Amino acid sequence: MHVKDRNPLSFWRPRLLIFLSVASAGFAALGGAAAGAQTGNPSSAADPFWGSVTAQPVTGETLKLSLDGAVRRGLENNLGLREAEANELAVKGEKNQALEEFLPTVTFSSDTGYYQHDLVALGFNPSILGKFKSLFPGGKIPPGLTLITRDDLTDAQFHLDWTLFSGPVVAGWKAAGAAQRSVYFAKMSARGQVVQDVATQYLRSIADGSEVENAQAQVAEAQVLFDHAHLAHLAGTEANLDELRAQVELQAQEQAVITAQNQLQKDLILLKREIGLDPGQTIELTDSAPYNELALQTPEEVLAIAYKDRQDYQNLQNQLVEFKAVHNAYRSQRLPTLKFSSYYGTSTVDGAGTHGNFTAAGTLSLPLFREARLRGDEDASLAQLQAVRAQLDDLRVHIDQQVRSELLDVTADAKLVDVARSNVSLATRALSDETDRVNAGVDDNLPLVTAQAALAAAQTNLVESLYQYNLAKILLARSCGVLEQQYRIYLGEQ
Repeated sequence: MHVKDRNPLSFWRPRLLIFLSVASAGFAALGGAAAGAQTGNPSSAADPFWGSVTAQPVTGETLKLSLDGAVRRGLENNLGLREAEANELAVKGEKNQALEEFLPTVTFSSDTGYYQHDLVALGFNPSILGKFKSLFPGGKIPPGLTLITRDDLTDAQFHLDWTLFSGPVVAGWKAAGAAQRSVYFAKMSARGQVVQDVATQYLRSIADGSEVENAQAQVAEAQVLFDHAHLAHLAGTEANLDELRAQVELQAQEQAVITAQNQLQKDLILLKREIGLDPGQTIELTDSAPYNELALQTPEEVLAIAYKDRQDYQNLQNQLVEFKAVHNAYRSQRLPTLKFSSYYGTSTVDGAGTHGNFTAAGTLSLPLFREARLRGDEDASLAQLQAVRAQLDDLRVHIDQQVRSELLDVTADAKLVDVARSNVSLATRALSDETDRVNAGVDDNLPLVTAQAALAAAQTNLVESLYQYNLAKILLARSCGVLEQQYRIYLGEQ
């Protein structure tokens, strides 16, 4: 007879550890929800969100890529999101396995065959058979009786095992449900992380492109200045120092172009790595840097949205439910466990008919003399539960702090964009006025070179200020938990 007889938590303990480790890993990935732009030379070995599964080989054509297209490709191919989806699938599989503990287990086995038995090997030697000769007619053993027997045997067996009640099984099932919800929110937060990283890198690449254009415009201006100084020097109307000064400015601007182009290509490679494009694929960004003032809400209004939609907050809330269920699972080990098992089998020998046999048994088990182990499990799970409660309280305060900080950044960065635009306008006017003075022979070209450098710095500052403003709005949307659905609204593009 086949009967399941095991510790009620022997099935659940490893699975609960899997649930908790996967959910905790998902929550750890959420800790960088409001992280800034990527720095240095990021690698997918350090952060899977910087890598992807390459979706297509390199083509000879230039791929035109919009922000929406980049986000879509990231959600399809990003390595960090693929791992989060795999974790969700793993927990779903574990939950389906856990469901088996609630269902009856029915197994069937059968076999048929021809068998030969040596009775001597089984202990029936001739001397033993002699003791039974009185049972034969005439008191003699038939002369044809052999100690080697042969038979055809057909056998079929059914087993039924069913746990009717087990406290750890019930509590473990609740933990499995909470774990599945937890990894779902971890996956949704991973999607938000992908949108944040891809949008940030796309905007960074747009800013790099603007830097290249500004640097090239400065080269053109410096080239005109140098040509004018060179001709004037040849004509004897300007000193050699003016020509040298103009040549130094031209070469400095050419260096700026090389640096800006190099940075643009490196950032485009990072963008392609995040969205599943081969690093060698040539792409062209079709979107320009968006700008629109964001209608700001009060901190209380934004916090209400964040507490409702933040996936990491929902993740940790479900982890709390999960740890409560785990704690209850360990506490319920003291409860009795009721199981039912049954067996039915049939055997047919040499066509002599079928004979059935069966058994049905109920088992009630109650732990005795295991109080130290039970209290140890209960205390350990209680400590984990209290730690998660503390993390949830801390996360609520952290969200408050994060939202208020992001609101301040958005407000400050919007003002910085206005100031940067004003500086560009003023620097442009100053350069124009100084150009007129040089052409009129009032000044040499030193003030003109200074004015060109001031304009270049103002344009660079405007590009960076606009990037930081858009980045602040993206981080605010992520802090609210609505980035994937509303990133276009926050960037000012309906």
